[in-house]
Amino acid sequence: MRLFQLLSIQHFILYLFPAFLTVLLLALALGYTHFRGKDTEERRRKIVGVYPSDIEERNAPFPLFLILVILGTVVWALGYILAHGIYGVRI
Repeated sequence: MRLFQLLSIQHFILYLFPAFLTVLLLALALGYTHFRGKDTEERRRKIVGVYPSDIEERNAPFPLFLILVILGTVVWALGYILAHGIYGVRI
């Protein structure tokens, strides 16, 4: 039992908002998966190679969402390293 009921509501909103935002961003990312060019549809359909067990290889465009995840990870890692280097905090 909390002393102040408002604190429970604030924590609930703080839990709910990031989850809702994550689901929304994931839905947007899956809705627009890659940059579309002149030959995008041909690249998605054309089979480049066939492997055992009927696995087909295509030269499809790299998903935009994965580009952003990789770029975000690299930026975060560099920022983390620089922040710890500037502030002198031990890792």
